[in-house]
Amino acid sequence: MRRRLKAIFIGSVGNLVEWYDFYAYAAFSLYFAHLFFPGTDPVVQQLNAALLFAFGFIVRPLGGVLFGHLADRHGRRIALTLSVVLMCFGSLIIAVTPTYQSIGLAAPAILLVARLIQGLSLGGEYGTSATYLSEMAHERHRGFFSSFQYVTLIGGQLLAIVVLLLLQKVFLTPQQLSEWGWRIPFVIGALLAVVAAVMRKELPETQAFTDAKRRVQTESTLQALFRYPRELMLVVGMTMGGTAAFYTYTTYMQKYLKLSVGLSDDQTTLVTAGTLILAILLQPLYGAISDRIGRKPMLIGFGVAGTLFTIPLLTSLQQAQGPMAAFLLIGAAWLIVSGYTAINAVVKAELFPAHVRATGVGLPYALTVSLFGGTAESMALWFKSMGRERWFFYYLTACIACSLVVYVLMRDTKKESAIE
Repeated sequence: MRRRLKAIFIGSVGNLVEWYDFYAYAAFSLYFAHLFFPGTDPVVQQLNAALLFAFGFIVRPLGGVLFGHLADRHGRRIALTLSVVLMCFGSLIIAVTPTYQSIGLAAPAILLVARLIQGLSLGGEYGTSATYLSEMAHERHRGFFSSFQYVTLIGGQLLAIVVLLLLQKVFLTPQQLSEWGWRIPFVIGALLAVVAAVMRKELPETQAFTDAKRRVQTESTLQALFRYPRELMLVVGMTMGGTAAFYTYTTYMQKYLKLSVGLSDDQTTLVTAGTLILAILLQPLYGAISDRIGRKPMLIGFGVAGTLFTIPLLTSLQQAQGPMAAFLLIGAAWLIVSGYTAINAVVKAELFPAHVRATGVGLPYALTVSLFGGTAESMALWFKSMGRERWFFYYLTACIACSLVVYVLMRDTKKESAIE
C-alpha cells in the first residue's frame, strides 16, 4: 500500500509541474501579450496570445500517439519521464525569447514553436498519467485516487496563479512585471520539470503493463487501437462538453473577469486562485462518490446541470457586483464541472485493455481537446471582439448537451472496467 501511494504521489507531482508550465503562459499572457503582438487594442492582443495557446493543442494528438505508443510498448515510467523533460525545453524557450521590438515577427514565431513543444509534451502526459494512476489505484478506490490527476492539473494552474500573485504583490512593480518579470515563472517551470523528471525515473512500473508485456504483439499500437472504435468515439463524445467547460472556467476565466466583469488585476488573480482551490478540494470528493454510486450518474449530473445552468451562470457573472459575487458564481460552476473533471480520466482508462490503454486514452482525448478545449478561450474572445459575447454561452451549452447524450447511452465503467 505504501509503495502504491508513493507511486501515485510522484506521478501526480510530475503532472502538476507539466500543467504549471503549460498554464503559466495563460496566467502571464496579460503581461507579455503586448510585447509579442503589436497594436493598441488589448482584446485583440489577448486574442492573438490565445490563438498561440490554442496552437499548443494542435500537436497534442501527435503527442498522444507518440507517448501513448511508448507507454503501451515500453512502459508508463519512461513515457512519463520523457514528457516532463520535453516540457522543460518548451518553458526555457519562452523564458529567453526576445520581444517583437527586438526581432520582429520572429518573436511570435519562436513563441509558437515553444507552445508546440509544450503541446506535444502535454499530449503525451494526459493519457499516460491517467493510465498510470488508474492502474496503480486499488479497485475500490480507483475513482478517488485517479481524481488526483485533476487535483494536480488544476493545482498546476493554481501554482501559476500563486507565482503571479507573489510577483504582483511582493517582489515586482507592475512595470517590472510587464517588462521582464513575466519570464520568471517559465524559468521556475523549467527547473521544476528537471526535479520531476528525476523523481519519475524511480517510479515502479504498473502490474497491468507488466502482464500485458508478456503477450506477443504482432501489430502496431494504432492497428490494435482501432479494434476499439466504439470506445474511441465514447472518449470523443464524453470529452467534448467537459473540456470546453473546463477551459472556460480556467484559462479563459482570468480574461473574462478582467475584460468583461471589470475586476482589477489583483481582484482577478485572487478570485481565480480562490475558485481553483475550491475546484481542487472538490476533485477527490467527487472521485470518492463515484466509487460508491458509479461513474455514469456523476457524468449525467454534470451534463444535465451544465446544459441547464451554463447560460444563467455566465450571464450573472457578466453582471457580478464585486469579487465575492464573482467567486460564488464561479464556485457554483465548479460544483457542476467537477462531475466531469474528477472522474473522466478513470472512465477513459476503464474503457481500454492494458496493451492500448495509454494510446486509447490519450489520442482521442487530445483530438477532442484540440477542437473544443484549446479553442474555448479563442472562441470566446472572438465572439467578444465582434460584440457577440453571449454567443459563446450558447456554444458552450451545446457542447455540454452533446456530451450528455453520450453519458446517457454509455455503460457505467465502474461496473464493467477493462482494468480488471
